[in-house]
Amino acid sequence: MASLPFSSSALVSRSSLRRGTSHSVEPCFRIPARSGVRCNLVEPLKFNNGKPCIPVLNDQTMSSFLTSRYAESLTNKNDTRLRIFSGTANPSLSQEIACYMGLELGKIKIKRFADGEIYVQLQESVRGCDVYLVQPTCPPANENLMELLIMIDACRRASAKNITAVIPYFGYARADRKTQGRESIAAKLVANLITEAGANRVLACDLHSGQSMGYFDIPVDHVYGQPVILDYLASKTICSDDLVVVSPDVGGVARARAFAKKLSDAPLAIVDKRRHGHNVAEVMNLIGDVKGKVAVMVDDMIDTAGTIAKGAELLHQEGAREVYACTTHAVFSPPAIERLSSGLFQEVIITNTIPVMEQNYFPQLTVLSVANLLGETIWRVHDDCSGGFEPYSSLGID
Repeated sequence: MASLPFSSSALVSRSSLRRGTSHSVEPCFRIPARSGVRCNLVEPLKFNNGKPCIPVLNDQTMSSFLTSRYAESLTNKNDTRLRIFSGTANPSLSQEIACYMGLELGKIKIKRFADGEIYVQLQESVRGCDVYLVQPTCPPANENLMELLIMIDACRRASAKNITAVIPYFGYARADRKTQGRESIAAKLVANLITEAGANRVLACDLHSGQSMGYFDIPVDHVYGQPVILDYLASKTICSDDLVVVSPDVGGVARARAFAKKLSDAPLAIVDKRRHGHNVAEVMNLIGDVKGKVAVMVDDMIDTAGTIAKGAELLHQEGAREVYACTTHAVFSPPAIERLSSGLFQEVIITNTIPVMEQNYFPQLTVLSVANLLGETIWRVHDDCSGGFEPYSSLGID
């Protein structure tokens, strides 16, 4: 049985590096032959009346995957030239990123006029600074995108040295090609808007397709959130011989194949579907064997959950014992919550790239944080260090 190729060390909190705290690094995976896949996840996610809680990540409670063997060799981070500002789309994630980095969020004033126009003013100087603007373009996509553009413009006019748009969820990424005549390629349009607004770099998480990076005329750092999900799955007592990774459609086969390779080289199954319109999917048949297996469905986002819910129904019909849904971006447009909480899924595992409203919590939901992943990437971009090592490198998606 192949072992899980995760890093055996975790990203040490930057604030502890400043304090000079020493950290011992021990291997986190012990996989006896023919046994379950396990790791030392420090604290399991807990539910409180159906509401998932994200464990506080600090020096004592940090997932094993988030320690870096390179962390102690990095330079001193007492650098006032690095500033992080948060938009209004996901302030909690921005605060987590700042806490991991040992910094405070920059002071910024963002308000709406009576007619809906957005006003942005930086409350501190950024002249000559390396500025990072954390703003996913999640629903309401148009407002959050416009807010990001105005934030970039405010930083440019305030003489920031470098402006990096940190976009945990890049909206309009699904409109990345023309599938029929007279369609727009909105992903390219949004890339042009961000570039023309004055951004020098983009840091994005799990783009819908890798080709979207080519739409930008500025450098793009593409971070995969799947290692966070993989580490959580490895902490569960699931026999590796019972696992099967399922792609909910043909377009996600490369992503699912890379996921399966990292998850003890699990077998792969594919759901064949026919889409009759936007947000409307019809499942046809299944390629692969899932009978008696624990099926892990992998996708980059869940919008209305039509595709993944119908796929789960098919998996149960084909004899799957349990079905897990794993995705980075939880858009959760209606009626996604009804479909996901209907009992089809043993667990729905997402990340916090998009904030989940409290009324959208349900007992099967598990939320994992990508704050440390993004925070470490920001440090490496700021220090001109390579991010191309496990677990920050590509998952091998080709």
